[in-house]
Amino acid sequence: MPDTPSQTPPRTGVLKSFIKWLIISVAILWSILALILLSARWIDPPTTAVHIQRRLQSWIHSKPYHERYNFVPLTEISPNLQHAVIAAEDARFYQHHGFDWHEVQIAAEDDLEGERTRGASTITQQLVKNLFFGTGRSFLRKGAEATLVPVAEVVLGKQRILEIYLNVVEWGPAIYGADSATRYYDKTAPGNIDRQQAARLAAILPAPLKRRPERMNKYSAIILERMDQMGW
Repeated sequence: MPDTPSQTPPRTGVLKSFIKWLIISVAILWSILALILLSARWIDPPTTAVHIQRRLQSWIHSKPYHERYNFVPLTEISPNLQHAVIAAEDARFYQHHGFDWHEVQIAAEDDLEGERTRGASTITQQLVKNLFFGTGRSFLRKGAEATLVPVAEVVLGKQRILEIYLNVVEWGPAIYGADSATRYYDKTAPGNIDRQQAARLAAILPAPLKRRPERMNKYSAIILERMDQMGW
C-alpha cells in the first residue's frame, strides 16, 4: 500500500498559526514602545500609563480627578531636588546601565531572610514602568520592562531619563512631576526648593498616595545624610 503524505492535525496548525501571530504582535508592540522611547529624546511625554490608570480609577469609582501635570526642563528643577531623588531612589544612578545588580543582590538576600528592607528598581526601570505599564505587578510586565530599560539608557541618556522621571513621577493624588509637587506642597517653583524641602518630597515617592512631606522628618533626615555622603 503506498505511503500517504502525513498531514498536520488541524489543531496543531491552528496552534502554530496562533503562536506565529502572537510573536509577530509582540514584536510589533515592542517596536512601537521602543520608538516611543526614541521620540521621548526630543518630545516631552503628554501622559503616561500611570496618569491614565489613575484617571480610569477615578472614573470607575466616580471620584473627582483634577490632574496637575506640567513638564519643565531639568534646568528649572533645583539640583537639591535632583540630588534628593537620586539619593532616595537610586544612589548608583550614574554608575549603572539601567540595572543595579548590587541592589538586586541585596533585595534577593532580604527575600531569603523573609523580610524585604529595600527595593531594587532603578530610576530607569521606574521610568519605563511609569510610561508604559502603570503600577501593576506581574512577571510579564517585569520581563517586558527588562527589555526596554537598555533601550531607554541608550536612546535617552542619563540626564534626559532624570528629566522625564522628575516630570512624570507620581507625587500625590493627581500630582505628577516636580513642578506640580513643589507648587502644591511648598507653594514655590521647583527651582527654589532647598535641601530640606527636597528631601521631604523625595521621601514620599515610594508611597505618594499615602505619605505627606511634613510627616517625613525621619526618612528625610536619612536622605539628607545620604546626600552628604555623596558630596551633595
